[in-house]
Amino acid sequence: MKPYMINSDQINRYHEDGYFILDNVFDRETLEMLREECDIAIAAQNHAMDREGSNSLGLSHRDSRYFVFLPSVERPRLREFIFSKFFYQIGQKLIGEPIYLFWDQFVAKFRDQKSVFNWHQDSGYVDTPHKPYLNCWIPLDDVNEVNGTISILPYSKAGTKEKIPHSIPEDGGDRIGYTGTDPGDLIEVPAGSLVVFSSVALHRSGPNQTDKMRRAYSMQFSSEPIYETDGTLKGLAEPFILPRETKW
Repeated sequence: MKPYMINSDQINRYHEDGYFILDNVFDRETLEMLREECDIAIAAQNHAMDREGSNSLGLSHRDSRYFVFLPSVERPRLREFIFSKFFYQIGQKLIGEPIYLFWDQFVAKFRDQKSVFNWHQDSGYVDTPHKPYLNCWIPLDDVNEVNGTISILPYSKAGTKEKIPHSIPEDGGDRIGYTGTDPGDLIEVPAGSLVVFSSVALHRSGPNQTDKMRRAYSMQFSSEPIYETDGTLKGLAEPFILPRETKW
């Protein structure tokens, strides 16, 4: 991986627009590792569906879309990748210290017109008061409008840098934080890039209309543990402690 330090322009854009992009950050070896981990996670979900005699598992649907939550808990290579100097310096500059790993997940989309996510803030899924946290989104395949990339609505267009109320559809689907007509900024970047955005930045994604899978890996870092309304921990709250030697 390139020795990459974010600069003042990127930091300012994060605070002014809610996001910034680093193109082609991760080398081929790193990208292949993440793809392998994603494929392993998908295969594990397929095996679980087989055992249950079902074609769905939670939010995942066989050969349609897959959500793999907190894969780093059981995968040492992902932990080595996450707890690195690279992500430490990003977190330190954007949210300060301490830094906690709050969440990580793989999302894979196959051709499916239903694999759309409405405009929302990640913070819109947290029902307790919390400080905005940081999302590091890595496309594992080249992403564009046709295969269902994300779009982000800059703060200047959203009109806020704060968490806003989200509606919940009657069918219990995705929470919705924006219903306006602004299309936002379409994120079209090559695999191995990094999109860094705040948990209060509104974003959405479209359907994958191609015959190839569209995979992404994301990690979320917070400056404090985050809790559910019943007081139990939401996600993880792993302190960011750098190992003596880090590959990244």
